[in-house]
Amino acid sequence: MLEAAWETAHRVRTRQVSAVEITREALDRVARLNPALNAFVHVDAEGALAQARAIDAAIARGEDPGSFAGVPIGVKDLEPVAGMPFTQGATPFKDRIATADGVQVARLKAGGAVVLGKTNTPEFGYKGFTVNRLFGATRNPWDVSKTPGGSSGGSAAAVAGGMVSVCTGSDGGGSVRIPAAFCGCYGIKPSAGRIPAAGDTYPHWATHSTLGPLTRTVRDAARYLDLAAGPHPNDLHSLDAPAGGYEAAALSEPPVIRRVAFSGDLGYAAVDPAVAECARQAAVVLAGALGAELVEADPGFQDPMAAWYAIGAIGDAHLLDMLGEAVTADLEPGFVAFANNARAVMGTQVAEALQTRHALNRTMTAFLDQYTLLLTPTCAALPFAAEGPPSRIIGGREAGPAGFIPFTYPFNLTGHPAASLPAGLVEGLPVGLQVVGPRHGDALVLAVSAAYEAVRPWTFPAPVA
Repeated sequence: MLEAAWETAHRVRTRQVSAVEITREALDRVARLNPALNAFVHVDAEGALAQARAIDAAIARGEDPGSFAGVPIGVKDLEPVAGMPFTQGATPFKDRIATADGVQVARLKAGGAVVLGKTNTPEFGYKGFTVNRLFGATRNPWDVSKTPGGSSGGSAAAVAGGMVSVCTGSDGGGSVRIPAAFCGCYGIKPSAGRIPAAGDTYPHWATHSTLGPLTRTVRDAARYLDLAAGPHPNDLHSLDAPAGGYEAAALSEPPVIRRVAFSGDLGYAAVDPAVAECARQAAVVLAGALGAELVEADPGFQDPMAAWYAIGAIGDAHLLDMLGEAVTADLEPGFVAFANNARAVMGTQVAEALQTRHALNRTMTAFLDQYTLLLTPTCAALPFAAEGPPSRIIGGREAGPAGFIPFTYPFNLTGHPAASLPAGLVEGLPVGLQVVGPRHGDALVLAVSAAYEAVRPWTFPAPVA
């Protein structure tokens, strides 16, 4: 079985194995497994081996190559890697090559990570399942007829499918947590601004979208955040890294929490009953691992989809204007419609959405003061067909095109840290348990995730792996 990233880094740093050997093994896994999944859309074997040789040379000189020394990773194709394609899943950009690394990529490389290539994403990451006209559909390693989710679906499929132990992701409405849930791996959306984008994403998504990892273990995600988090002068929203470190938090004793809340529907969502029950049972396990009382309770807010859309999608309409008619004509009709529909949003509606955002945050502050954590299903339904679309009927109710993700986008609005943990299987497909922590409580979410992982480790390999 593919080892954890922290184990790989330890073996490389102690010269039990070379980074070149690790990289060649990873390239071999990608060559064998990727044809069934279409997780990687570009692989740079020569470049990866050159990175690995540089790491081995640094170790031979007695230098420390970093805490991710020799760890092969994939990078979601919404983020630039110097010398690699930067298509953002869009046909008009099929020949574009990035000239510089994004901030997150540069920090991971500086920590010794070896970038194998780019992972698939829907066009501009605009939907919760991974298919585009340029590269086609990415497939779920638990059932290749199903989607791995999105928009970080290529990254989740690569991790759960056994190609690499870590991939980058980004989450503007659930795009790390959705594929983590659908693929049975770990994904955390850190607090908004925790990992700086610094101009690598479109400014209108800056308050919604957060960079973050998809990993096989919680410790790997914590080590990733220790490398990637921290302020950057070019990111208006970037946060300082906390004292103590995230890996230390993940390795600490479980936090003392008196009680936590579980909501199976947030008071408004249509949910598959089997999915809700699987998540509830996982919540019982998590509460038990913490010695906490589990209380079924809703925060008490209304569905904030309209506010999420008003703030995020108006910028996509502006993006179409910046790209121009010639480029827009070659984009997916679904993305163009998503963006153009926002042209009807008035300035006063944006102001109202910002008011909703602040009210939602105040509601969550009061709720988490009472319960510390909010636990929910990550998604409302099981993975659906790889090519989509999602079902508009969930649990016997009309759910709408985004009805399968009612639990994720509220916390993009507020910026709360939220993670998806493997809850179990329903009909042979993974279900996720979402853990939402207090504002800027990333270390707490990681510590709670690690406590759950310790009593319910997700060691089962996906069938493709």
